[in-house]
Amino acid sequence: MFIQTETTPNPATLKFLPGKVVLEAGTADFRDADAAAQDSPLAERLFAIPGITGVFFGYDFITVTKEDGPDWQHLKPAILGAIMEHFMSGQPVMAPAGAGVDTAEGEEFYDEADAEIVVTIKELLDTRARPAVAQDGGDITFRGYPNGTVFLYMKGACAGCPSSTATLKHGIQNLLKHFVPEVQQVEQVAA
Repeated sequence: MFIQTETTPNPATLKFLPGKVVLEAGTADFRDADAAAQDSPLAERLFAIPGITGVFFGYDFITVTKEDGPDWQHLKPAILGAIMEHFMSGQPVMAPAGAGVDTAEGEEFYDEADAEIVVTIKELLDTRARPAVAQDGGDITFRGYPNGTVFLYMKGACAGCPSSTATLKHGIQNLLKHFVPEVQQVEQVAA
């Protein structure tokens, strides 16, 4: 099994491409070992490596976030080994209940009168923004639209990334304002 790695704009996060489907649908974002232990044997295995603080699964990639301190050259062999062992074991990526898929998103909030605008915003996010952030090992999802402000939740490599503010303000905000004049600003929501 050959696993490729890619850097992300977030220096604390690396993207691992195992060459196979990781999650058929949706994403899964694990911010601690407890959630991983309940929902994903693979995430649990990765959190067992000292220094790992986050694991995110996309369709065909895994992003791993580390704490300040350990160097990637020391962590990478252990992460590659854990991913390889997991896929060779035949265990599922997610526990049968799959409770971790699309975690920490909560309910969307917006005025019903803005439903048509929200549909347009979601379509732009799905077709233009999400593919770009997935390239960097993350994901971005719609959370709400009150009073002209779009609230988004950033996951994977995007969460805590130094350039996430630029992504939100210069990329996504400009995109949405161009196509949806009612949008005044874009903000990030915490988990």
